[in-house]
Amino acid sequence: MNHFTIERLTPPVGGDDVADLARLLVDAVASGAAVSFVAPLSLEQAGAWWRKTLKEAHPRAVFFVARDDEGIAGSVQLHPAWAPNQPHRAEITKLLVHRRCRRSGLGRRLMQAIEQAARGAGFGLLTLDAKRGAAAEHLYRTMGWVHAGTIPRFAVDPDGTTLHDAVIFYKELRDESRESKRGNGEQERW
Repeated sequence: MNHFTIERLTPPVGGDDVADLARLLVDAVASGAAVSFVAPLSLEQAGAWWRKTLKEAHPRAVFFVARDDEGIAGSVQLHPAWAPNQPHRAEITKLLVHRRCRRSGLGRRLMQAIEQAARGAGFGLLTLDAKRGAAAEHLYRTMGWVHAGTIPRFAVDPDGTTLHDAVIFYKELRDESRESKRGNGEQERW
């Protein structure tokens, strides 16, 4: 069984971490994960994407990484909604788990960490999307995410030609500290 440490990654991020994140993204695309890129994805392209994403991140964005003995083994991100009328909402993106660590529970642990961070940051509604039929869709369903709909032919697979459907999910978060303090019959408000 792999031993992982999960930690919040705070920009600016060092070159070793960017290199590990680039390798993680390249591995995801090479293994067929639908994470916005097509193959072949070079380490240089992946590194440039990570540097830009980390540099331009919203101040309330959250990045988590999981480390094992070989380096960064997984990551997940939270990005606040850009719209001024949605300060309570954020999107979860790029749940990545390296092939060497899949089926170890790491994806679930990363999602638990990002959901807890979102709750602590005051977000009450999270959204995300996944490729229909992929392992991520199953994970989100087992973690209580609500299926909001499916968009046909949403994007192409990493092969650059095969279209796949996207499954849209949301999850309402409750603040457990407020939940335990509420009286009977009180409504939760954000």
